[in-house]
Amino acid sequence: MAARHNWKFFRAGGFDQVKLETASDLLALDQLDQKLWVALACPTTGLEFDAKTLAMMDTDKDGRIRAPELIAAVKWTVQCLKDPADIFKGSLGLPLHAISDATPESKQLLASAKQILINLGKKDVQSITLEDTGDTAKIFAQTHFNGDGIIPLDCATDDATKAVINDIITCLGAETDRSGKPGISQAKVDLFFAEAQAHSDWWKKAETDNTVLPFDGSTNVAAAAFKAVKSKLDDYFTRCRLAAYDPRAVNALNREEKEYLVFAGKDLTLASAEIASFPLAQVAGEKALPLRAGLNPAWAGAIANFESLVVSPILNGKGELSETDWGLISAKFANYDAWMAAKVGTSVEKLGVKRIREILAGKSKEAITALIAQDKALEPESNAIAAVEKLIRYHRDLHQLLNNFVSFRDFYSRKRKAIFQAGTLYLDQRSCDLCLFVSDAGKHSIMASLAGTYLAYCDCARRGTNEKIQILAAFTNGDSDNLMVGRNGIFYDRKGCDWDATITKIVDNPISIRQAFWSPYKKVARLIEEQIAKRAANADEAANARLAQAAIRLEKAAQTGQTQAPPPPDPKKVDPGLVAALSVGAAGLGATLGAILTGFLNLKWMMPLGVIGIILLISGPSMLLAWLKLRKRNLGPILDANGWAVNARARINVPFGASLTGIAVLPPGALRDKFDPFAEKKRPWGLYIFLFILLLLAGLWAFGKLDFWLPGRITSQSVLHRKPALENSAPASPVPANPAAPSSAPTKPPA
Repeated sequence: MAARHNWKFFRAGGFDQVKLETASDLLALDQLDQKLWVALACPTTGLEFDAKTLAMMDTDKDGRIRAPELIAAVKWTVQCLKDPADIFKGSLGLPLHAISDATPESKQLLASAKQILINLGKKDVQSITLEDTGDTAKIFAQTHFNGDGIIPLDCATDDATKAVINDIITCLGAETDRSGKPGISQAKVDLFFAEAQAHSDWWKKAETDNTVLPFDGSTNVAAAAFKAVKSKLDDYFTRCRLAAYDPRAVNALNREEKEYLVFAGKDLTLASAEIASFPLAQVAGEKALPLRAGLNPAWAGAIANFESLVVSPILNGKGELSETDWGLISAKFANYDAWMAAKVGTSVEKLGVKRIREILAGKSKEAITALIAQDKALEPESNAIAAVEKLIRYHRDLHQLLNNFVSFRDFYSRKRKAIFQAGTLYLDQRSCDLCLFVSDAGKHSIMASLAGTYLAYCDCARRGTNEKIQILAAFTNGDSDNLMVGRNGIFYDRKGCDWDATITKIVDNPISIRQAFWSPYKKVARLIEEQIAKRAANADEAANARLAQAAIRLEKAAQTGQTQAPPPPDPKKVDPGLVAALSVGAAGLGATLGAILTGFLNLKWMMPLGVIGIILLISGPSMLLAWLKLRKRNLGPILDANGWAVNARARINVPFGASLTGIAVLPPGALRDKFDPFAEKKRPWGLYIFLFILLLLAGLWAFGKLDFWLPGRITSQSVLHRKPALENSAPASPVPANPAAPSSAPTKPPA
C-alpha cells in the first residue's frame, strides 16, 4: 500500500487550494481527492496557453482537457525526467542531462534528442528547444524521407515513376508530406491502381463485344444525339398510336388552336419553351416521322443532328422514320446504355484508357511501394522527434497548467495572469484585468449572470484588419454611472496588441459598497432632474401652443380686416378649494418638519448619532443588499459558461475585486496645477455650510440647549438674564401639616 502523502494547502478566494511545489507532490497527484481540485476540465481553445501543448494532452480529441488526461501527462513527464522538480522551472529549453535513462522509452528519447542536435550541426549543444524539433527539413536533410509514409514527387529518381506519381496526384489529389510538399501515401497508390485496373477491364468488355459500340469511335457522339431526341420521339409515336386507336383524338393530340393563342401575341424564338412542348410533327394514325419537313421548328436542329449521326448510317439516308425503324435504332443503343451504366474507375478516366494500360503494364507500382517503405523505415525516428517535442512542451508548460487547473494559484496570487485572462480593458478611467474571450455573448450571459458580478460584453476589432473578437470584462471596483451599451474603450490582449472595444451587452450587479451608499441619493437626484425636465418640457410645449394659437388668431384677423388686437384672455380664477388644500398640506408639512426638528434637538449630545441614523435609514437597505450580493460574487459561472468545469466556489470578495479593476489615481510624487481656466464658477458652499452651522448653534444656544456643556458665565441664562424655567413658574401651594390649622397666608378677597 502506497504511503499517504502529506499535502499543503493555501487559502484564497474563500476556499482551500493545494500547493504543488515538490516532486513528491507531482508523483502523488493521482492520490489527491478530485473534490479538492479547483477545476476538473477546461477547453483547449480560448486560453492564453500553448494550443499545441493542449492538443497533445487532449488524447481523446474532444476539445477539453480533463483531470485523467492531466494526470497521465504528469506521470509520463515525471518518468522521462531524472528530477521531476525540473517541471517547476518552466524553462524554454530542455537540458539533455535532465532526461532520464532509467526506462527504455526515456533512453530512446535521450538518443533521439542527441541525434536531432547532431543532424542540425549542434553536436556540442547540451540543451534542445522547440525550434530544434520543429526544423524537420534540416533534421532529415540527408534524405528525402521523413517517416510519415508520404512521398513527394522528388523522392523518385526516374522520370517514369515521377510521371506516375504526378498522375496519381492529378486523379486522386495530394497529401501533405511532413516537409510541406504534396505527395502520396500507400493508400492512394493502392486505390489508384485498383481504379485503373477496373477501368481497363470495363473497356475490355466493349472491345470484345461489337454490339456495345455500334458506331465504333463515334458511338459516344451518336448516343448523345440519340438521347437528345429519345423522349420526344417516344412521345410522337405514342400520339400516333392513340390517333390510330381513335381518330377523334387527332385534334386534341395535335393541340387545339386556342393553345396557340396563349403565346401568339408574344415575341417568339425557336428556343421558346411553349413551342418546344408542342408535338414533334403533325400527328396521324400510324404516320411515319418526316425527318426534313413538317417538323416542330424548336426540334429541327436536334432531329437533323440525329439523322446525320444515327439514322443515315443505319437506314441509308431514308427521309422518314417509321415506328419500326425507331424500335430498331433504340435496340442498337441498349447494350451501350447497359455498358455505360456499369462504368467503373471514373476517378482515373481523365487519363484515357491508353495511358492507364501503359501504367498497368509498367513497374511503377512496385517502385512507388518501395519508396514508401523506405520512408516508413524512418518512422521510429520521426515518432521519437514528436516524443522529444512533447517532453519539451510538458517540461515548459505543465507547471503553469497545474497552477490554473488543480489550483487557481496564478489567478489569486496576482503575480501573473491566469490562462483564462485574455488581457486588459481600459474604459471609464478603469483597467479591468478579469477579461475572457467569448464566442457568443447571448449564450454566455445566461450562465455568467449567476456570478453576481457586473459584466460588460464587448465587440473588439483591430484597426486596419478584418480581425474581430468578443470579450467579457468584469468591473469589480468603482461604480456603474458611466457604463452603458455603446461606450468605447481599448482592449490590450496578452500579446500587447490593441483592439477597439465597444460595449454591446451588460449584466448589471453591484460593484462596490460605496456605489450602494450613494445609490439612493443619486436616484432621488435623477428623479428630481427628470421631473424638472419633464415640467420644463411641458411648459415649453404649452408656450409654443399659445404662440401658435396667437399667430392663428392674428392671421384670421388680417384675413377678415380686423385691426383691433384680440382681447387678452381672462385671468384664471384661483380655486378656493385648491388654496385650502395647499394651505392644509403646507401646515402639515411644517408640523412634520417641526416635529422632526424638535425630536432631533431633544437628542442633545446624541444628535451626531441621529445624523448617522438618518443616513443609515436612507443608505442602509441598498448597502445591505449590495453586501449580500458581493459576498456571493463567484468566478465559477463565468468560466463554466466558457466550457470549464469549475469544482469550487471561487469567490471574488471586495478586496480582491478591487485588485482586479484599477481606478485612475495620480502617481506618487505627481504635481497638479489646480488652476483651471475653464472651470465653472463655483458657489462658496463652504461658507454657506459654515454660516448654516453657526446659525444652528446660535439657535441651540438661544434656546438653552447648549447650557449643559458651557461655563456658567456664557450660558444663555447668564447672558440673556433669563430666569430658569422653575423660577418663572408659579409655586405650588404647600400642604399644611395640620389640615385643621388655619393658613397664615393672607387670602385674596373675592372679586
